[in-house]
Amino acid sequence: MDAKAAAARPMYLQNQPKYLRVGLGSGELTNLFFSSAPHGGQQSFPRRFKNFCLRKEGTHISPWEEKPYEIFEGGIKLYLDEQDIATFVDPSKVLIPLDTESYNPAAYLWKKIADVPEERRHHLLSIIKPRNIPRLWKLAGTRFQDAKLVKKKSSMLLSMDGNSMSPEYWRCRTSKGLLPFSWLNDFGKAIFHGKDGGTYGRIRLSALIPAIVSKNFGPLYFTVRQVSDIMATEQPCDFAYEFGNGLLSLDEFPEGFPIPAKHTWPFNDHLVIYIRHVGPGVVVGQAWQEGNDIEQVPKKFCVCEEE
Repeated sequence: MDAKAAAARPMYLQNQPKYLRVGLGSGELTNLFFSSAPHGGQQSFPRRFKNFCLRKEGTHISPWEEKPYEIFEGGIKLYLDEQDIATFVDPSKVLIPLDTESYNPAAYLWKKIADVPEERRHHLLSIIKPRNIPRLWKLAGTRFQDAKLVKKKSSMLLSMDGNSMSPEYWRCRTSKGLLPFSWLNDFGKAIFHGKDGGTYGRIRLSALIPAIVSKNFGPLYFTVRQVSDIMATEQPCDFAYEFGNGLLSLDEFPEGFPIPAKHTWPFNDHLVIYIRHVGPGVVVGQAWQEGNDIEQVPKKFCVCEEE
């Protein structure tokens, strides 16, 4: 495998108050997914973080419609449909692996995510280990082998269709790799359509970080573009977030959005996050600092080794 390809790892995830989306990334952002939960006794289920996005609708679920779950010490409720996903992404070493020639992992993953009610998909953000985001990125890559599945999208806005300026809000987490800034491990993201027909977004930094950080690095706007592969590795993807210089030439922004400001380093050094659709309301990403200098060698935005 090419050294550049081996270095890349997915690493971030996001969701929103009403609509939750989970996004995973690599190199720049990393991959994510699951481990099996025992059906008896106390479970030690490791937390997982990576570039992973999902969407939630705030609808009421009656007790008759509730999915099977287990309650562990401390009143922790773990739903089996969520644990199925976690186990598929991070299976026990004692299990016999399925022959990937007999099924498409991305298709199975898509169906399992669709089976989880929208109001609970944000739980995937906390049950997926950071080290497994690269694994999720790899699983999502098999989607490109299925002509029907590759047409499915995680989000209407991210499908580049429609013209509504109403933004989608996401909560995000990184793979906890060696990022240039630790305050970027937890952040939010908003995606919206511009009046010019383009799709754009901005990173929303946590309210807990120092005000001087927000002032120096916000609001971090980016442009959403359809691309077919990652420049450095030629791996397939669905689209990319290109940060550019931050000065979007739009006449109108969603209500309450700040005026664009010029990006500072490293966000102005041709930072690109490549995205793959994983399931309904869920994406995984891989971030690259490609550099403005034509002779500059692209490098991963963070380091997250895959175990």
